[in-house]
Amino acid sequence: MLFVRDHWAEDHHDIELQGGDGRVLRTARVSEGVDGMARLHELIATVLPDDAYPSRVLVCIETDRGPWVRALVAAGYRVFGVNPKQAARHRELLSLSGAKSDKADAHTLADMVRTRRHQLRQVAVDSDLAEAVKVVTRAHQTLIWERTRHMLRLRAALRDYFPAALEAYKPLGLTGHDTLELLAKAPTPAAAAKLTRTQISAALKRARRRDIPAKAALIQAALRTEHLGQAEIVAGAYAATVRSTVAVLQTLNAEIHALEGQVEAHFGQHPDAEVYLSQPGIGAILGARVLAEFGDAPGRYADAKSRKNYAGTAPITRQSGKSKTVHARFIHNDRLVDALHMQAGAAILHDPGSRAYYDELRAREIGHNAALRQIGNRLVGILHGCLKTDTRYDAHTAWSHRTAHAA
Repeated sequence: MLFVRDHWAEDHHDIELQGGDGRVLRTARVSEGVDGMARLHELIATVLPDDAYPSRVLVCIETDRGPWVRALVAAGYRVFGVNPKQAARHRELLSLSGAKSDKADAHTLADMVRTRRHQLRQVAVDSDLAEAVKVVTRAHQTLIWERTRHMLRLRAALRDYFPAALEAYKPLGLTGHDTLELLAKAPTPAAAAKLTRTQISAALKRARRRDIPAKAALIQAALRTEHLGQAEIVAGAYAATVRSTVAVLQTLNAEIHALEGQVEAHFGQHPDAEVYLSQPGIGAILGARVLAEFGDAPGRYADAKSRKNYAGTAPITRQSGKSKTVHARFIHNDRLVDALHMQAGAAILHDPGSRAYYDELRAREIGHNAALRQIGNRLVGILHGCLKTDTRYDAHTAWSHRTAHAA
């Protein structure tokens, strides 16, 4: 066996090759890209016999994605992506002084994959289609998070100089197309008070609102009410910043809508799409997010428990002596946890089995979020079984054990 430590940076990789006895065989710094990969293959070839299989090469690197990792897997090497915190803890075992360098880190991870590879997760490469779904889905979700940040900045600015706008546009939402259009047209209290019902109604009509006359009358009345404000020159300065934020939000709205179509198109091409869409509480966008974060590499999750652990829905037990407590996992994939929480929240509204389980948990005085986390944990196990057998969700099969127990 040959153990390779790849300490990567943006433009180079520090490589160390170790033998089975821990002896350092080669060290080198190779560049990022095709030339660096060719140089790495040459180094490995100088150590391994000509008839050796590539699977005898074990590579440890502090990432599990990117073209460099995919090239290592394509070459037939066994690649282990480790968390930087894992590497730091192992470095503390080898050196108590606290010294750190790229060369020392290369030695640390080569030793780590040699002695503790049974505790590490081997990189399993997803299909190209799943990678494409992940790219567009993450970009779509990131833009939504960015829109929320800019919306909160807009709200804070309006609260400081134009609180009447918050009250007037509250039913429409600050990211609504009509709200942004009216704010761009009249960002100051004086200009907003001059808006006519015809102008307001036209914006509401373009946003496809219902009951336009009543809504326009309420908005106009709210904009013309007396309220505490700022001096005219200060309000003008605030208005300039609001125009900029409104322009950013309008652009984000357009790009989110465009990426939503890309997410649905890519997700619809995946062979597991029907299985995901059959799950309770999952639509095209949410299904794409769950697929993107779980991936589709075969054998990545040995059983349902492994998938639950990765999802972050399985609890953690801490026991010492007579003390035993159960906690939620705080180290997890934020994107996946967010998607599963949304799925559980939708499932209890439409799926009888999920709702019955939720009511049972609440009857035991378990909080709302904790109950949703347990439902999400159960739904992850159901999803694992459906993907393993390539079957669609069936409510009777999924919750039959609880029905039998209740009977």
